[in-house]
Amino acid sequence: MIKIKNVKYWVWLSLLKGIGSKKCLTLLEKYQTPEKIYHLTKEELVNVKGIGETTADIISSQVTKQKIDRHLQYLEKNQIEVIHIQDKSYPPLLKEIYDPPIVIYLKGNKKILKEKSLAIVGCRDATDYGKRAAKYFAYQLAKQGIHIVSGLAKGVDSYAHIGTIMAKNVDSYPQKEKLSTIGKTIAVLGCGLDTIYPQENKKLANQIIETGGAIITEYPLGTKPEKNNFPARNRIISGLSKGVLVIEAKERSGSLITVDFALEQGRDVYAVPGNINSINSIGTNELIKQGAKMVTHYSEIEIWH
Repeated sequence: MIKIKNVKYWVWLSLLKGIGSKKCLTLLEKYQTPEKIYHLTKEELVNVKGIGETTADIISSQVTKQKIDRHLQYLEKNQIEVIHIQDKSYPPLLKEIYDPPIVIYLKGNKKILKEKSLAIVGCRDATDYGKRAAKYFAYQLAKQGIHIVSGLAKGVDSYAHIGTIMAKNVDSYPQKEKLSTIGKTIAVLGCGLDTIYPQENKKLANQIIETGGAIITEYPLGTKPEKNNFPARNRIISGLSKGVLVIEAKERSGSLITVDFALEQGRDVYAVPGNINSINSIGTNELIKQGAKMVTHYSEIEIWH
């Protein structure tokens, strides 16, 4: 049974709307714990450098504080863990990025967040070529013990998760104990864990957890999958990973936002070349021209060595 009473103040901190992780980190640096921040008066908050009156109003709001118990009950009932930035379970790679999430909500296997991972991203309206490529790379890399990170979206994301799950098919291995060395998959959501988006991926989400993977988000319960959440979500996808593999991306693809984060975070970027006549390949082919490593075989992804 997951015990969440010790994370009460971390949950509260994540519920504060309009306050980014950088401001939260500033406050934690000064006061050490969210409990101390919780008990600050508005006057004390206003005097903190970088915290203006608007932010002080949000932090000292009683409305947010009244929501905590309901959230804690839901988390415990639904076996959702809370990993905060001071927790030993917090992934070290993610902690290195410019604005790491203060809190991660998790269902599934938290151990894999600290192990070797590769992100696979690409078009939502993937072609058959893109779907096959996503499955191929995810399947083969998982067999090498690499965890695959993606966003549970339609298209490439879904097939990256599916390919990883396929690698755990018992019939593929003479000894069942070998399954423990197979990579799992991590889905990063742009909404709360009480919402699976898109809805048609609910079954896939369950399979991810059942096969030893994890579903995570920085967003608290009740957060809807709003458009603005997804670019921020992408920094976590790349932040968890040693590198990012792009499979099909249009000229103005959201996947290219993940690439920008990956480059900012010092991650390797790989791209699968595509048909020059396909709009789904404009972004990936351009990435290759700009210096991303072109890959056509899983062994070319250096992370697996």
